[in-house]
Amino acid sequence: MIPIWHSSRYFADLGPHIMPIRKFGLVREALENSTLPVQILEPEPVSDTDLLRVHSAAYLEAMRTGEPLALAQSQKFPWSPALSEAVRWTNGGCIAALRGALERGVAGNLASGFHHSHAEHGEGFCTYNGLIVALERLRSEGRLKRALVLDMDLHYGNGTASLLQDRPDFYQLSIYGNWYKKNLAYRDVSSERAPDTENAWSVPVANGAGGEEYLGILQEHLPGAIDRSRPDVLLYQAGADPYQEDPYSPLLLDHADLRARDQWVFEQCRARGIPVMWVLAGGYTPDVSKVVEVHVNTARAACAVFEGTPV
Repeated sequence: MIPIWHSSRYFADLGPHIMPIRKFGLVREALENSTLPVQILEPEPVSDTDLLRVHSAAYLEAMRTGEPLALAQSQKFPWSPALSEAVRWTNGGCIAALRGALERGVAGNLASGFHHSHAEHGEGFCTYNGLIVALERLRSEGRLKRALVLDMDLHYGNGTASLLQDRPDFYQLSIYGNWYKKNLAYRDVSSERAPDTENAWSVPVANGAGGEEYLGILQEHLPGAIDRSRPDVLLYQAGADPYQEDPYSPLLLDHADLRARDQWVFEQCRARGIPVMWVLAGGYTPDVSKVVEVHVNTARAACAVFEGTPV
């Protein structure tokens, strides 16, 4: 059984918003109604101690109180006490899933990795950076030293890249169809792209790319990133927003293309003996059932590779 973390506490009412936060619960419901060999587990909320390894005290206070409001809403969500609480539970799920991956070889969290979040503010529907929060917690326990984030959200993982500047043992490979800078998405990655750094590598995907090209880019770049980073664990941002009907996506990828992407990632991790934790990322297609299908397919791919279920 593959462990997957989720809680009803991940939900906060955002009102009319393009981010379908209810998808986390819908993915859980779909998994529970499936025959997949998964186990849904309840996490604990993240602590201040865990958050303060990554984020500033001023930002945590703004998220706790809603003041100053501009900082509390820097992630583009309307602030509320419910939101403040929900993001503690989703980040707690990241910690639990990372620990689960190290113990079992593979695990998931039914929430995002929040890859646009910076140390002192949020961006792009991301409050706290659960990827780095989880890595720092497990590093503090002596459970890991090196890690690779594979970010395949549609948007470049700019917050994670910023947090890696003073974390030389953590790495990111971001394969993206939109650059994200100053809380704005840039659709045309051919004219402007994120720069590479020593431990954050930027691979743009051209507008109009289809499944064969997309998978080819992944297959070209991931093996080298693994060789360079020599990770104890891989954190996988399994984005649903590259899907061809997503309002942000300039790519021509269907459900089969995204599932092939997921399966290849899991196959590489298993073949190399690298534990892998995945999170749900992106996904704004108006028909939320199509977003849910992308995320459920990620779990299907994990089960196919690690549990031998039929493809």
